[in-house]
Amino acid sequence: MTHSPATLIVVDDDPEIRELLADYLGRHGFRTLAAQDAEALDALLAAETPDLLIVDLMLPGDDGFTICRRVRRDSEVPIIMLTASADETDRILGLELGADDYLGKPFNPRELLARIKAVLRRTRRLPESRPDQARLVAFGDWRLDRVTRELIDAGGERSALSGADFQLLQVFLEHPEQVLSREALYDLSRGRPAPPLDRSIDVHVCRLRQRLGEDAQHSQLIRTVRGAGYVLATRVDALT
Repeated sequence: MTHSPATLIVVDDDPEIRELLADYLGRHGFRTLAAQDAEALDALLAAETPDLLIVDLMLPGDDGFTICRRVRRDSEVPIIMLTASADETDRILGLELGADDYLGKPFNPRELLARIKAVLRRTRRLPESRPDQARLVAFGDWRLDRVTRELIDAGGERSALSGADFQLLQVFLEHPEQVLSREALYDLSRGRPAPPLDRSIDVHVCRLRQRLGEDAQHSQLIRTVRGAGYVLATRVDALT
């Protein structure tokens, strides 16, 4: 059985970077399209269903933040943001808006390739390849459908999770009532060790709490353990 190559869209106003990445990623088996700005991206999205977006933060017109916010209103397609800024605030804001990962400029194309593969492994991994896990699991007042990557609330309403939110929730569900450090959460959810002093996992936990209708001060499901990390403070039951 053959699989069609994953489709990537690179959004960058630098034509040399677009050409370099299209050539490099194409040689590694990806179908790569390119857009110079938000308007060109919109035209591509009207005709294509990409597997992943690579979006430069600094763009003419609508910047990467605006693109990320707009894409997240309609889609859970994974997004990797590229940023030349050394300001951690920019990276945190990108994650808060729904980006799955970020990479600083200048970057080694091999590192970007590794990030792309890691994100696609997380977002494409389905429970059929893990027969020890049920499709539906219940925790608190919520259920998670591991096939569709949807949260189901007490009233039966479904909402799709982004790849990063889904994978982080998976980690908590696989380690219920167990305190997990930030480093462990980063490693287990992203498949690589956390960079020194990186606090992006806090952003992802905050975003996941919001999806579960909670906040940091009154969270009953994902609790903060001072000086240690976070814990999913409820049992997890397999349903089917």
